[in-house]
Amino acid sequence: MVTNFRLTTAGRPRALAERVKDPNGPHCRSTHDRRAPSTSWRKTTVVVVTHNSGAVIAACLEAIGHAPHIVVIDNASRDDTPDVVARVAPHATLVRNVRGVGYGNAASMGLARVKTPFALLLNPDSILIGDALERLVEDAENDPRAAVIAPALVAPDGSIDKSFDAAVHRREKMPRGRADEPVPEGPFCTWVVSGAVNLVRMTAMREIGFFDPAIFLYYEDDDMCMRLRARDHTVIFDPTARAEHIGGGSIGGGWWPHVEKFYHISWSRFYFEAKYRGKARAAALALRAMARHGPKALGYALILNRAKALRDGARLAGAAAYLLGLASSRHGARLRAADKARMGAPREDGQ
Repeated sequence: MVTNFRLTTAGRPRALAERVKDPNGPHCRSTHDRRAPSTSWRKTTVVVVTHNSGAVIAACLEAIGHAPHIVVIDNASRDDTPDVVARVAPHATLVRNVRGVGYGNAASMGLARVKTPFALLLNPDSILIGDALERLVEDAENDPRAAVIAPALVAPDGSIDKSFDAAVHRREKMPRGRADEPVPEGPFCTWVVSGAVNLVRMTAMREIGFFDPAIFLYYEDDDMCMRLRARDHTVIFDPTARAEHIGGGSIGGGWWPHVEKFYHISWSRFYFEAKYRGKARAAALALRAMARHGPKALGYALILNRAKALRDGARLAGAAAYLLGLASSRHGARLRAADKARMGAPREDGQ
């Protein structure tokens, strides 16, 4: 894949350089002779994880209706998601979990059913644009070490999400605002990419045991990229391939998803810290989070700002749960293991 790429505006801000410079050496190169669409789709199985996604899943599947291999893992949806899947993509393999097992565990259940060389992990609130899949497959075939290739994500307002980034421990010291960063014009190696739309090489994914079963929601994409890069695979972002992404449209509405989101963002962040930098650092980080979010939750409750009170209360609860040694989910890893046993699949440790 290319590393000496051009930028859409002049200059190369330091923050952008930290997020996109080649972390794996000068091996990344690319040429662009397009493959036939039918060939790319035959080599790829689409894996979609749903949970109360009835409002968005139809558009997602309609855009890939010609795909010969589709696996949908439904995480105990209470809306009409399974019915929509059966209607729009009757040839898809639909697995209905009686309990939600989280994104990573559900995606791993889908990956365990893949027999093609590649899998496209596709959020239900995402829609591929044009020849995006062909471009991603081409990138993978041009670089045998490429394990994850992600397209540019286009928001509803037409803006391009900067869905590539430095590793967690680097980017937390960098400016949050990225509006001034230009969007590179060609594919390049990076540290991590958003998990909304990923083409993954199945040999590499099997090598790492798919997703870490301990993570219920959030940071599973960071963890996947970290483990793949640790095994000398590469992570690629290709801005010439594009997908629409609503963002937040894959889990339905209501207050509970709002609480669940921030609880798991909190818990998973500390688990991730412990996994890569040690338990002492994770505990210190969690204690600081409790000291910050506890007073904020109380303050917002007193002024009747329910959304922010729930947000900070959920972050507080996630930090407390981590410090108490509670798992992110009582059911995720167990149900994933049961599914593997039914399929006769080898054990995956996600480490």
